[in-house]
Amino acid sequence: MTIRVLIADDQMMVREGFSVLLNAMPGIEVVGEAVNGREAVDRVRELSPDVVLMDIRMPELNGIEATREIVAADETAKVLVLTTFDLDEYVYQALRAGASGFLLKDASARQLADGVRVVAAGEALLAPSVTRRLITEFSRLADTPRLMPAAQAAYGELTERETEVLVLIAQGLSNAEIAGRLVVAESTIKTHVSRILVKLGLRDRTQAAVFAYEARLVTPG
Repeated sequence: MTIRVLIADDQMMVREGFSVLLNAMPGIEVVGEAVNGREAVDRVRELSPDVVLMDIRMPELNGIEATREIVAADETAKVLVLTTFDLDEYVYQALRAGASGFLLKDASARQLADGVRVVAAGEALLAPSVTRRLITEFSRLADTPRLMPAAQAAYGELTERETEVLVLIAQGLSNAEIAGRLVVAESTIKTHVSRILVKLGLRDRTQAAVFAYEARLVTPG
């Protein structure tokens, strides 16, 4: 099936460049563009794209607030945040708002297409180097766990193996890598991941990683 993409960026050259690159890739179609966060929210409602490439710094409504509104209104839409710098302080906030990952604007055509496919498939686009920085950022911004009572209760329902899998997700490992680490079948890991998401009331692996950071299951070091 063709992955339908919406590009939200206030720079015309970025929108046009990404449109050309993605439309040239098999199985991907750019169905629309937005010049600010407010328009992005409206266009998602109109077009129902599979993936939204979302710039963070935009007028009227920034990418973080736009992501929050899109995720709240459409559980199927996946947001892939675009940023100029991999140390962007807003990446942390975007992931907490519900983004499925982030990609640098200088990514190659193949990296861009691969990122769209990964996010569309429900995976988290978090490279290990990115994950380490996120862990540090979570620790810097929160001296105490951010989990609400309901989330703490849900966390208590996880089995020991599910907790172990959750930690590995937060470290940026794929299902195949987790299966290799735990010496079990990949299908078993997929089952664990599904159960973790259901028990914690989360929509995808990225939210699971955020949950693990905030629960202090993963720390720098």
